[in-house]
Amino acid sequence: MLKIWGRVNSVNVKKALWAAEELGLKYERIDAGMEHGVNKTPEYLRMNPTGLVPTIDDDGFTLWESHSIVRYLCAKHSMGKLCPSDLRARADAERWMDWAFTFQSAMRNVFWGLIRTPAEKRDHKAIEEGRVQSARLAEMLERNLEKKPYVAGDAFTMGDIPIGCEVQRWMRVPIERPALPRVQAWFDRLRERPAFRQVVDIPLT
Repeated sequence: MLKIWGRVNSVNVKKALWAAEELGLKYERIDAGMEHGVNKTPEYLRMNPTGLVPTIDDDGFTLWESHSIVRYLCAKHSMGKLCPSDLRARADAERWMDWAFTFQSAMRNVFWGLIRTPAEKRDHKAIEEGRVQSARLAEMLERNLEKKPYVAGDAFTMGDIPIGCEVQRWMRVPIERPALPRVQAWFDRLRERPAFRQVVDIPLT
């Protein structure tokens, strides 16, 4: 059985869990990271020398890096669907997967500052800079969605998973956001998916 190490409130772990749920895979999730520990033990570091989450074990094959995990699971279980078989379509999906880390970087100080930092210790300048930067990046996503319902075309693919997880945080933190109707409509489509509601769109902690 597939094993996934990581805590449910990690945005990167959510990506692996969402992919597994979309694919209908049976898996065992093992708490790891932050308050759960585990990820700094010698046993874990032998699997994943970065000491980060998530990590998977798929019948003896271990893999880390969340986007690589999503690619692997979708290619193994959904080639031609979640993982496009056409080379250019797959590259387009992967482009938006990789760009999700750019969005995550912009949101880092916003999320940590407002969700995981006591009010009296918040760096409001860093939070505001992140808010502005993430809004600008969201406008790029808005333009990409002008003529298609999903980031890489007419159908939901693995390309939507990482950036969908990142945008969920952006939508749920208490900040001012620009009105982006196409991003909102895309986000609403993601929220219609049971797997997204189950493992991604949960309260931020």
